[in-house]
This record gives sequence, C-alpha cells and structure tokens, in this order.
Amino acid sequence: MGDLLDSLAVWMPRQRWYGTKGRDPQLTVVADWTLDAPDTRLLLVRDDAAAPAILYQVPVVVRAEGSVPPGSLIGAAGDARVWADATTDAAFTDLLYAWVCAGGTVGAPEDALTAFALSAAADRRPAARATARVLSGEQSNTSLIFRPDGGAGVPVICKLFRQVNPGINPDVELQSALAARGAAFVPAAIGEVRGSWVTPEGVPVSGSLAFAQEFFEGVEDAWRVALDAAAAGVDFAARAQALGASVAGMHVALAEAFPTRVPDAADRHAVVGAWERRLSIALSEVPALQPYAQRIRDVYASAATAEWPPLQRVHGDLHLGQVLDTPRNGWVLLDFEGEPLRPIAERLQPDVAVRDVAGMLRSFDYVSGAVADDDGAAVRTWVIAAQQAFLRGYAETVGPGRRGDDALLAAFELDKAVYEAIYETRNRPDWVGIPLAAIGRLAPLG
Repeated sequence: MGDLLDSLAVWMPRQRWYGTKGRDPQLTVVADWTLDAPDTRLLLVRDDAAAPAILYQVPVVVRAEGSVPPGSLIGAAGDARVWADATTDAAFTDLLYAWVCAGGTVGAPEDALTAFALSAAADRRPAARATARVLSGEQSNTSLIFRPDGGAGVPVICKLFRQVNPGINPDVELQSALAARGAAFVPAAIGEVRGSWVTPEGVPVSGSLAFAQEFFEGVEDAWRVALDAAAAGVDFAARAQALGASVAGMHVALAEAFPTRVPDAADRHAVVGAWERRLSIALSEVPALQPYAQRIRDVYASAATAEWPPLQRVHGDLHLGQVLDTPRNGWVLLDFEGEPLRPIAERLQPDVAVRDVAGMLRSFDYVSGAVADDDGAAVRTWVIAAQQAFLRGYAETVGPGRRGDDALLAAFELDKAVYEAIYETRNRPDWVGIPLAAIGRLAPLG
C-alpha cells in the first residue's frame, strides 16, 4: 500500500478534481474495498495537506504494463504490472453500472459499499448492458456515460464524486426527491452508491460515492441555445419564460419535499456578512469598484431589512450551463451540488430561493458579453427581454408570497456580480467589463 500511496501522491495533483494545488499531498487510506472484479479496489484516500483534510474517492485496478491509457496510469505495481485509474477500465465500469441499475453490497455493515437502484418510469429505465465512456472536461468529479449495447433502455450518466463528505450529497438528495415526485424538469434518477467507513478519529460515517441518472443524448445546454438565439437576433422571450416556470417549479417542489423555516436575525446576519466579506475582497482586487462601494452597501442594507421569504432547499449554483434543452422534457435542470467551494454543511442548509433567480439573471447578462455583435444595443435589448420574461415565468408559477422583496433580489444579483468581478479580474481580465457594467446598473452613482 505504501508504494501505491507514493504513486498516488504524484498522480492525484495532476487530476482536475484534485483540490489542493501547490501543496505536497499527505495521504492515508481511510477505506479499502476489494471489489467483485479482477484486481479492482475502491479506495477512500484522505489528504491532510489541506485544512480541513479532504477525502478523495479513487477506484484503482492492477493491469499489465502497456495495457492502460496513459492518463490513467498511476504507477508501478511490480511484476510487470501497473496501478491504473479504474474509471477507464471495463471491469470496474461494468460493475458500477450493475450497481446503479440493480443494487448491491460489498463489505460489512460498518465498512460497506451499498448501491440502490431507484425506480424510474418504464420508458426511462436503463438497458441491461451498456458501454462506458469517461466524459471529458469534468472538473470536480468524474462522470461516465453508459450507452446501451443494443436493445431497449435509456443512456445513463453516472457521476463519481471524487471529493467525498459524510452525509448524502445534495446532488443525490435533491434530484432523487424531485424525480420521485415525477418532475419532468430533472432527469430520471437511476441509482446511487453510498459508502460507510470509520474516520481516523474513530467515528463511523457514511456518504455518497456515485449517482446515476438519465443521459440526454445530443442536446445542448441553455447557455449555447441562448447564445445562438442572441447572435441570430431570435426572440427568446417564450423560451426564457418557460425556463422561469421550470425554476419556479423546482423551488415549489423543493419547498414541499423538504422542511422550510422563517429566517431569523442570525440567518440574515450570515447572508449579509457573506456579501460584505465578498465586497471587501473585491474592493482590494478590483480598483474600478471603489466608486460604487457605498452604493453597493446601500443596496445590501436595504435588502437586510426587506421582507424575506421562508428559507428552503435550493439549487445553489444555477446558471444557463446547468440547464439542458430537451425535445421531450423541455428545460431540464442539472447539478444540484451547489457551489463546490462552499462547505458541504452550508450547501445542505435551507437557503434563500432568490439566490437561484439571481444566478439565472446574471447568466443571461453574460450573453451580451459573449456574443460577437457589432450592434451591442441590440444584444442588450435581447438580454433585458429575456430576463424580464424569465422573471414573469417565475412569478406566475411560484405564486404570491414566495418570490421575496425586489430589494432582496437586487442584492443577490449584485453580490453575484461582485463575485464575477473578482473572478474575471483573476482569470479573464478582458471580461471584467460585463460584471462592472451590471454593478453600474444595480448600484448607479449619483
């Protein structure tokens, strides 16, 4: 095991899902399951280089030298054999597919892998057999697309959570609950895998390891659909209104499926405090924000004393890229994990639904910066019409008393723009004008 950990310490920092860049890994194995497949194991590896420590899921196989894809090679295992990432190995992916489609258990109850098949409508069930392919471009997780090997059955996408936390992952919890209620605006839930293990401190815990759902073949996300419509000058109001209705339907369903509560002073203080902390960072990194500082704080102060709707479970990281345009279901919402950088404990708590609405408004606004068009005024008009239609669709569906005060929406939208100003300054300076223009509209001077 020592040689494998040494190899993982070199291999893991090169993976996109590894979260502690720039530090030498300090790895220990927390769980080690031998699977019912040749030379295949599933590891939970703790990295104490981060504070708090991060727990990673790493399925591995031992194979002959020269038989694994270069990117999957972890290191030497002796006797002309090597350790490799199992997500590209058919023995592991076939087993994973069987788990999420039919269930199964590995190990003892206190140290077990348990898979659950989730019921889906007859026309949305998986095939008996399928071939796996790793989805390219994934960052925080590894997703596998399973396409049927002939016969009936829908394609399946299975997300393997690379960073593992105790408790059920919100992506599993929320999507499963919505799918079980028959919601057409989420994919059919196929199955999940959970693990039980004992922490180095001796505490027994369990957490989500994988989640499988229906995969929509050959569709585009709402970001690409919106970009194409804006570039062509195609009216998008009806589509945006339908998207607003889908987001509202999600919020209504989540409020019915999970507990809600009236926000108290501590809740308001926590949200406003987060706004202030983000603004302080932005003012130090984005000098162009300095003239707007007081106006931004005025918007925050107005929201702090406004009427707030009950807190409820929300998507938490909603934008056009998290929505698919499907011919059968219309708009379909994905990826309910919430903001990956927020602690998991925060992402599991009831929140202000307006956060999701603000995220969508900001996403529409980015269309104006991404579309190459000589007539910026025309694109801006397109964006405003799409945003207004989205809000109409949301308000008509969510009903009176749920949306919250307009001052609260303005503050969340402004906070998102402040975050974007920080991000663009650090990563894409040519794009910083998009959030700065939004801040100028949301917190105008004079």
